[in-house]
Amino acid sequence: QVQLEESGGGLVQAGGSLRLSCAASGRTFSNYDMGWYRQAPGKEREFVAGISWSGSTLYAGSVRGRFTISRDNAKNTVYLQMNSLKPEDTAIYYCNANTRPQGNNYWGQGTQVTVSS
Repeated sequence: QVQLEESGGGLVQAGGSLRLSCAASGRTFSNYDMGWYRQAPGKEREFVAGISWSGSTLYAGSVRGRFTISRDNAKNTVYLQMNSLKPEDTAIYYCNANTRPQGNNYWGQGTQVTVSS
């Protein structure tokens, strides 16, 4: 069982920045593929950014160039640095872990990000 705890959400004006953190339990964090997803009111959950166990990254087109995902295996933590925030980035942001080699999938409880215009 892997537990994920997000932090760092809040209210920010358009153009501002936030950094989300996701702390994971488990002794094999370095083997997890990690990701960030978001869900806006009335919309489906969507992929935002991912980072593999080896450090490869992938971004949704809507955030590429503005958001940066990174990980610190020594701290069992994955980060999402969000710059140039827009009102359409407003959503609940969820951390996701996919363990290797088992392929088990886990979600955090989410953290609210609100961007005012």
